Amino acid sequence: MKVVKKISLMQKTVDKLRCEGKSIGFVATMGALHKGHIELIRKAKKENDIVVVSIFVNPLQFGPKEDYKKYPRPITKDLKICRDEKVDFVFYPSAEEMYPYRENLTYVEVSKLQYILCGKYRPGHFRGVATVVVKLFNIIKPHKAYFGEKDYQQLKIIQQIVKDLNFDTEIVPVATLREESGLACSSRNSYLSSSEYKVANSLYKSLLYCKDLILKKKWNIKKCIKKSKEYLSTLLSEIKHKIQYFEIYDTNLNIVNDDISKISPKTELRIFVAVFIGSTRLIDNIGFKI
Repeated sequence: MKVVKKISLMQKTVDKLRCEGKSIGFVATMGALHKGHIELIRKAKKENDIVVVSIFVNPLQFGPKEDYKKYPRPITKDLKICRDEKVDFVFYPSAEEMYPYRENLTYVEVSKLQYILCGKYRPGHFRGVATVVVKLFNIIKPHKAYFGEKDYQQLKIIQQIVKDLNFDTEIVPVATLREESGLACSSRNSYLSSSEYKVANSLYKSLLYCKDLILKKKWNIKKCIKKSKEYLSTLLSEIKHKIQYFEIYDTNLNIVNDDISKISPKTELRIFVAVFIGSTRLIDNIGFKI
């Protein structure tokens, strides 16, 4: 495994590999690798000749009051995981390498998709995500790039970028990997105290609860959401928490009819939740058909 820190060297390396006819699979990460990342890497290994993993904590996607400085950076552990998984290259640039000027003058935005769900509460976040992903695609030039469905809004935004900007890269969605309790694997789980960790699977429980209510078609969408938020609050009642959002869209992030009986059985729905447990913000989602 080779660790590359310079953009120019990474570009020369992948250009040579492409000329040799090698297929390149790419997994973009901010480090603090966990089982979910390993799942992405393993899928990339199965489907490509070469796997590149990027480790870069992107400052553009953090707001002024968010956790950029305290975001975990266990690089020694991360590199060991990549070696163990037989990753070919780790692209590990500094912020100065990725953004050599004090002010970035070019940004990528995806109108509509970036303003709902997490984007509503994290202004500029998805502009930062979109910009760094475009930079990484131009540096790595992957044939396939792998993204988890836990960050479903991010996945849809990246798919839209590839479509609209004609990138020659296939975006491969990978199902959310969960702990035995149902808690979605996330780097931010490490922020949770032991008591918070024990109840963090409540997000997943509330999603399943809401899905069950919708499938029963007893109420409309708004009431299903209301009941699900009440259920989630009960599950988290002994822990300091705040439900930021609990929302339902179709698989393309379009608003769905409030009357469940009028939703086509061919429509796949997605339920999304974001909750602060203590000071840690967790997100989760599930998809299903009526």
